[in-house]
Amino acid sequence: MLLNFTARTAALALASFGFAGASACAESAATHQEETESMSAFSLPGLPYAYDALEPVIDAETMELHHSRHHQTYVNGLNSALEGRSDLQGTSLEDILARVSDLPKAFRNHGGGHWNHTFFWESMTAPADSGAPSGALAEAINAKFGSLDEMKSQFNSAGAGQFGSGWAWLIVNGNGELEITATPNQDNPLMDVAETRGTPILGNDVWEHAYYVTYRNRRADYLDAWWQVVNWDVASERYDAAVAGN
Repeated sequence: MLLNFTARTAALALASFGFAGASACAESAATHQEETESMSAFSLPGLPYAYDALEPVIDAETMELHHSRHHQTYVNGLNSALEGRSDLQGTSLEDILARVSDLPKAFRNHGGGHWNHTFFWESMTAPADSGAPSGALAEAINAKFGSLDEMKSQFNSAGAGQFGSGWAWLIVNGNGELEITATPNQDNPLMDVAETRGTPILGNDVWEHAYYVTYRNRRADYLDAWWQVVNWDVASERYDAAVAGN
């Protein structure tokens, strides 16, 4: 099952994930909604909030470095990998990731890094706006895990247990059920190399650059605190789209 974005995130996905033409880095996600897949290169998506909006959970310094330096590096690497690949013209990043085992490793590393980080930024919001899961997602969490707290505990365990760098994910698997998994490096559940494939609903970056300024080596503390900035409205929209098969 490939990722399907809802109306709120679809435009950002087209701007950031489609193999498309050069445009200056937008200052906001709204600007990227105007970009199309007819462009010739991937570009760094703007954030839907200020660098300091996630404080005190994630500090502004970390956000600026993570977005403008780390994410930009993945965008640059992906564009370099695409040079001379006319066979991939017009191919979405999701489709590239779905066949990444057949492509040079740069697509796995940099394509995954670009996709994962764009998804990560959209997964978060200011603490005051985080809210709680609602509707079908809330029901599915309770049905699968027994409670929201238990789901968080299992998700945190997956993130803490990922040796070295990687990501923790809440996904809808091929059976249409919620599942928690983790991936190394910049892998994600859309890739054909993933041990557990599915449609991501939430993803948390457990590379040290995501949290080290504030939390140092206390990854578990970062994972606990991260729930305060989860954008549950976006997660609920993603879940609805995933189970609908859109």
